[in-house]
Amino acid sequence: MKKFIETIKNIYKIEDLRARILYTLGIILVYRLGSHVVLPGVNPNELQALQSRASQGVLGLLDMFSGGAFSHASIFALGIMPYISASIVVQLLGMAVPYFQRLQREGESGRRKINQITRYLTLGILIVQAPSYLTQIPLEARVLPGFFFALSSSWILATGTIFVMWLGEKITDKGIGNGISLIIMIGIIARMPF
Repeated sequence: MKKFIETIKNIYKIEDLRARILYTLGIILVYRLGSHVVLPGVNPNELQALQSRASQGVLGLLDMFSGGAFSHASIFALGIMPYISASIVVQLLGMAVPYFQRLQREGESGRRKINQITRYLTLGILIVQAPSYLTQIPLEARVLPGFFFALSSSWILATGTIFVMWLGEKITDKGIGNGISLIIMIGIIARMPF
């Protein structure tokens, strides 16, 4: 225990490390606060049906990875999962498609191109996933009617996922560790008590 306390003191003494840790904690705080912001047009008091469905099976797994945002119809309800799905597809393409194999061998420029393709594929996945998620929200919880609710909420869900993706990249650039992995871990830890 004494060694642990000494390590914490040493971390506090190194200014760059302290700044990186505080930056990472700040971004994690923004992510957790956004997980509690309910989609406009949804009455949070009427979400019991969604919360009971999201407590088990595949929906429970999605809710765990999003830190509970899925079952609370949050603006971050889809979390980082569309980006992870796109990343897996691009990695699989890297094994099968010569163009992607070439990009993987190009070094930094190839990595940037692969990241760009992954982001575009994330948008494609969001076009399908966001409206699909909205079908899970009970009709009695919706305050706004029909098409306008679907369009605006899909846009907000897509923007929320892109924002979470950006937060992860900022942690990777200026914080500590792999930002995407850290966001997934924080979501899982947030759901542990439940």
